[in-house]
Amino acid sequence: MKRTQLRKVKDRFFTWLMRFFLVTAAALLGLILLGIAWRGVGALSWEMVSQSPQGGFYLGKGGGILNAIVGSLYLALGATTLASLIAIPVVLYMHVYARGGRLANNVRLTLDIMWGIPSIVYGAFGFSLMIFLGLRASLLAGIIALALVVLPILARTFDEIVSMAPRHLRETALALGTTRLEFLGVLLRQTAPGLLTAILLAFGRGIGDAASVLFTAGYTDNMPESLLRPVASLPLAVFFQLSTPFPEVQARAYASALVLTILVLAISLLAHFSMTRLGRHVIR
Repeated sequence: MKRTQLRKVKDRFFTWLMRFFLVTAAALLGLILLGIAWRGVGALSWEMVSQSPQGGFYLGKGGGILNAIVGSLYLALGATTLASLIAIPVVLYMHVYARGGRLANNVRLTLDIMWGIPSIVYGAFGFSLMIFLGLRASLLAGIIALALVVLPILARTFDEIVSMAPRHLRETALALGTTRLEFLGVLLRQTAPGLLTAILLAFGRGIGDAASVLFTAGYTDNMPESLLRPVASLPLAVFFQLSTPFPEVQARAYASALVLTILVLAISLLAHFSMTRLGRHVIR
């Protein structure tokens, strides 16, 4: 009887403890959003999100951050596409051809290590690669460096999604005489909502990273022109605007941060929607 009561007390304690941390995390997120919105909404305007910087923009004159918005989207889209071309085949191979083997475990360990490496290290690696190849700061160099940042996020998220696929799906497919190559298509259709979620999470991570593109993508006030030209990004736009001593420009920095936060939140909500709504149509 005492053990039962003690177990109930422990359950209630940890339940309330988890609720406390949940409320704390939500409150911290609310404070961050409120603080950015409070300082940035006053400087946010249609001109700011629809125009590129004009002469004297960093002195408080006209212009906007359209070049940084478009540049961030290009960088994140290119990096996510490149990472997907590597991560998806690797994860599918791990689960179909190297299932439960040492190779699969070593790949997961490598991805976990890559996930823990700071993005500035990838930026330094990309910068050294640029010097070796004789390249300048460009959209292409930024995409390559940023792809290394989002690759482990995309791969490990998709790996966990594939791991949750029903065990009997593989057994049933193979019992019907399908080859491993044909089973790849079955597995990919089964995990498509989770794959979309992994891609969106990687895209959201890429659009907000600054360290990996600081030395590789460079910065420019112009719109993206080609893969071999420098490109602006929202995180660096926030950094450069906050570095000025002019209050008007600093207010624009918070407005830029607000735009970036809205983009990331929209992507996160879309990822949640893809798992909760599209996931209804997969086999449990």
